[in-house]
Amino acid sequence: MTNWIGITLGDVTGISPEVALKAITAELPADDTRYLLIGDRGYANRIRDKLALNLEIQPYDDKSGAGRVFITNPLAEPLPQHLFDGSPNAARAAVAWLQDGAERCLRQELAALVTAPVNKLAIVRAGHAFVGQTELLSQLAGATRTAMMLLGRDERERWLRVALVTTHVPLKQVATHITREKVMLAIELAAQACRDLGLPRARIAVCGLNPHAGEGGQMGDEEQTVIGPTVLAAQLKKFDVVGPLSGDTLFHYALRGEYDAVVAMYHDQGLAPLKAVAFDTGVNWTLGLPFIRTSPDHGTAYDIAGQGIANPSSMIAALRLAKQLARRRA
Repeated sequence: MTNWIGITLGDVTGISPEVALKAITAELPADDTRYLLIGDRGYANRIRDKLALNLEIQPYDDKSGAGRVFITNPLAEPLPQHLFDGSPNAARAAVAWLQDGAERCLRQELAALVTAPVNKLAIVRAGHAFVGQTELLSQLAGATRTAMMLLGRDERERWLRVALVTTHVPLKQVATHITREKVMLAIELAAQACRDLGLPRARIAVCGLNPHAGEGGQMGDEEQTVIGPTVLAAQLKKFDVVGPLSGDTLFHYALRGEYDAVVAMYHDQGLAPLKAVAFDTGVNWTLGLPFIRTSPDHGTAYDIAGQGIANPSSMIAALRLAKQLARRRA
């Protein structure tokens, strides 16, 4: 049975439609996957023509139509052709497309959802209380046990997989957001992710929060009061997990293959090494949702939008991961 992968077009004033269309074009010969673009047909066709992509995009009625690439728009009216960067119209449309994609996944119309980048500030300015796509999708799905995992590989095919305990939290508030429940959830979801990927093991390493993992309490006690006890509890549950380990060395050993996934305490602790290793090919995977959701690990890049020079590598990696997970789930 052919899988259907949904792709939201994201913020059309950025590079999102460009990388989406380039990625689909690159992936079409790989298999028989069918793609449903969720977004504005006019924008998709104009960008395709400007890029001279050999990509036929058909309006979507139902799954019986012949073809490989379709587009649907839950909005009653098309977007105006000329919108400025971060336009409220574009921001509101991006949220509507994200909601539509989630609803289709929940109805099991799609095997996975790949979300193109949006701009959080533009969405907030357009009137939405918005933290991020991960948080919105969790809310729409009624999923309270979710976590963000970023994964990518370097030029030597060495992987980093990083699950985050906290995501979009100001640094000065991180310590108060780290709880035993959240650390345990990240460990559990990271281990399940390894199994979903078909890895032969699920060896997890957990970062400390403080420099040198707290130096025995000399530079913070979160390792002793929260993180360490949670790792011990996870070991009692038979998880293959160690920590807390110092974040300044842990990623080196993970990249060498000693660990299959890392649990990081906060956003930049996990994403800085990941992007150093796999800046162009990193993928954001939301763990714990009732459906598969991946996304490229970059933003809207307004500064290069419309120039045809956006690198689709991260979107291609997000598509490939979505298809891999969908095949295994099927």
